[in-house]
Amino acid sequence: MASFNKVVLVGNLTRDPEVRYITSGAAVSEIGLAVNRQWTDRNSNERKEETTFVDVTLWGRQAELCSQYLSKGSPVLIEGRLQLDQWEDQQTGQKRSKLKVVGEHMQFLSSRRDETEQRPRPASQQGQARVAGEVGQKTGSGEPQPYWTQTSTYGTDSVGDPSFYDDSVPF
Repeated sequence: MASFNKVVLVGNLTRDPEVRYITSGAAVSEIGLAVNRQWTDRNSNERKEETTFVDVTLWGRQAELCSQYLSKGSPVLIEGRLQLDQWEDQQTGQKRSKLKVVGEHMQFLSSRRDETEQRPRPASQQGQARVAGEVGQKTGSGEPQPYWTQTSTYGTDSVGDPSFYDDSVPF
């Protein structure tokens, strides 16, 4: 029988991440993620919101980057797999279990500048999408951007145009 274990979550950190190192020298970080869901109740036509809290474990370089660049409230995308941890409670002797996510890929959804400085972007960058880029990529204003962002080459016309998305995506 085939099986597939994949989770994709977008949410905000519930606490500042802390990295620790195990005896083999590998970095590990346990983070909390708050994932919101919004919907409209069909009966009352009211807008409702639900928050789910998920524990995520990151390993290696991702754990170090998370601790270095993210803080409580930071938006992040996590791709990973579900893992069931089971143990016996030492005080009561009861069997306990917890479902968590082991992160295999992490994507920052904002830069540190976006979180700490709430000033508007330069006019040369307004309306342009940000995608993954290279270290020290320069913007139109001459300022280097963090290594995880760069200004898109599509510009404002194609990204803002809904017809851009119809046939431009190769999959």
